[in-house]
Amino acid sequence: MTESTTRRTIEITRAFDAPRELVFEAFTEAEHLARWWGPDGFSVSLAESDPRVGGALKLVMRGGDGIDLPLTGVYREVDPPERLVVESSALAEDGRPLLSSRHMVTFAESKGRTEVTLVAEATALNPDAVAMLGGMYAGWNQSLQCLDDMLSGSVDRQLVISRLLVAQPERVFDLWTSPEHVSRWWGPLGFSITTAEMDVRPGGTWRFTMHGPDGVDYPNTIVYDAVERPSRLVYTHQEPRFQGIVTFDEMMGMTALSMRQVFASTAERDLVTEKFHAQQGAEQTLDRLAEMVQALSPTPA
Repeated sequence: MTESTTRRTIEITRAFDAPRELVFEAFTEAEHLARWWGPDGFSVSLAESDPRVGGALKLVMRGGDGIDLPLTGVYREVDPPERLVVESSALAEDGRPLLSSRHMVTFAESKGRTEVTLVAEATALNPDAVAMLGGMYAGWNQSLQCLDDMLSGSVDRQLVISRLLVAQPERVFDLWTSPEHVSRWWGPLGFSITTAEMDVRPGGTWRFTMHGPDGVDYPNTIVYDAVERPSRLVYTHQEPRFQGIVTFDEMMGMTALSMRQVFASTAERDLVTEKFHAQQGAEQTLDRLAEMVQALSPTPA
């Protein structure tokens, strides 16, 4: 990764459990782009795509605050299903150019999986856009996770909660994987936890009991599937059963944290949401983490 005040280049490689013809289509067909383009918390209100050399690409991302962020682009190379190059401009809501960018994507298939390597270059066109360069890696990484959600069919059976935390990913990752630290923030408001075992490695187990404000105890068991310090945790929660995916992306010296809980079906997701208030509980849990990060942050001189 290289960066300067007004230019930045990033590279991300990610594998998807899908044939590369389908993954290539997801990068070029408007109906697919509308379902995954953009980081967590964004939607696509307009998608138009003409995937041929010289063809136009137009996307409008809408943030949670309702602000539209248009992108206009041109396909420079289209070699299905192996390679794609797009040059684009990100615009402010009033049409002012903010960033000029170029992204190159290669697609390699092996045993039914597709490895995507994305190289993105961007230049800030005015001082207001310089800060956007700091969010490039987190934005693309979260977008690719949204693509994974679409390809795996998990969009309608998951909960997604995000936070921007004022600490480096290494620090936040440690707060998430230390029994001493998680005891201070894990769980909704009014809950405390006791950890019996925490072995943070693939195949390792975290066994803990949540103590509710009403005096009821809730035993929990998590088995770690992937541990990639300081960027990613994947685990399986045993009861209720779901897969947890937590990503810790660096963003301008902070951490763009995203937590997914993926259930076997939409019905199971809805059940835990209604019966156990899973969405509210997860939101409160990350609020407590944010408060702890803030409390541990150095006080400005």
